[in-house]
Amino acid sequence: MNIATDVREEIVATVRRFVEREVMPVASELEHANEYPHQLVARMRELGLFGATIPQEYGGLGLDVTTYAMVVQELCKGWMSLSGVLNTHLMLAYMLRMHGTDDQKQRYLPAMASGEHHGALCLTEPHAGSDVQRIRTSAVRQGDMYRINGSKMFITNARYGTVYAIAAKTDKDANPPYRGISMFVGEKGPGLTVSRDIDKLGYKGIETCEVNFEDYLVPAGNLIGGVEGKGFGHVMSGLEVGRINIAARAVGVAEAAFDQAIRYAQQRETFGKPIAEHQAIQLKLADMATKIEAARLLTYQAADKKDRGERCDVEAGMAKLFASETCLEVATEAMRILGGYGYTKEFPVERYFRDAPLMIIGEGTNEIQRLVIARQLLQRHKI
Repeated sequence: MNIATDVREEIVATVRRFVEREVMPVASELEHANEYPHQLVARMRELGLFGATIPQEYGGLGLDVTTYAMVVQELCKGWMSLSGVLNTHLMLAYMLRMHGTDDQKQRYLPAMASGEHHGALCLTEPHAGSDVQRIRTSAVRQGDMYRINGSKMFITNARYGTVYAIAAKTDKDANPPYRGISMFVGEKGPGLTVSRDIDKLGYKGIETCEVNFEDYLVPAGNLIGGVEGKGFGHVMSGLEVGRINIAARAVGVAEAAFDQAIRYAQQRETFGKPIAEHQAIQLKLADMATKIEAARLLTYQAADKKDRGERCDVEAGMAKLFASETCLEVATEAMRILGGYGYTKEFPVERYFRDAPLMIIGEGTNEIQRLVIARQLLQRHKI
């Protein structure tokens, strides 16, 4: 569904006020302390953001992907880590909404919309990242249960999450391998262990963990869609939403970095005039603003195509690729413009500089994005 323009503007404005009044004043302190933002997360629940894209019939806001991208963009202007609280949560919700059984939707979507359940996506493994079909975590059917064994790496929301989308092999001999992957919904319980938190360059405050499954039992009724071997398709459809989220994050962080740079450039004087009057700085600002606008439009284009129910792997990949590269470039240029101050913790530019690389890696590396884009283009232009 598409949201009316006035409703969209009101929702985005509400999130912007939340960011300006409640996030920005505390973001740097929480980020540097690597402290989980419990109060901010609680406020996000109150604002209904945990149900942002979950249909209203399940208690969610029922936002389209375009509006969701705008919400993510606003959150990331304040603190990029907050968007991670929502990303895999809503990816799981999307997979359930599009592929889950009626029973699975009724059991999980209302609780996810309210924030009672907080979702994580257990996909990446120590030896299998972008090459999803090479995962080794296994799920063996035993009566009315599946026994899951394996480990997952770099899992956001693992420690504070309550429900998990788990990718596992139900047929290790499938050819091609992706046909042996199934997706399950699991809750915290015996056999599921968050073994450690992984320290990171940026993306602080939000947990990124290793998760182990040892004889972890999941009811057969929690196999998403009720059919084995469909998990790869479920994940790929969810990753389209995830890549739009990453692109929107990158736009938000880039905008924040640009805002700092252009404000500082008009205040800082060298050789008797503001540095914004030096042509070298003006050229940087022009390039930064132009690339941010292009990244924003690519993100909205991908979101709009997803809203129309069309496949958008190319568009989402292009948006994620361009926006994330732009974000890193803009954060670097902002640091250059601020000079020595940009390297200190007195300004948030150093945080943007540390957060930006995540978007190049998250939801599939940019090298993988280029391969996905190229392969689809060759199919479209086949001679």
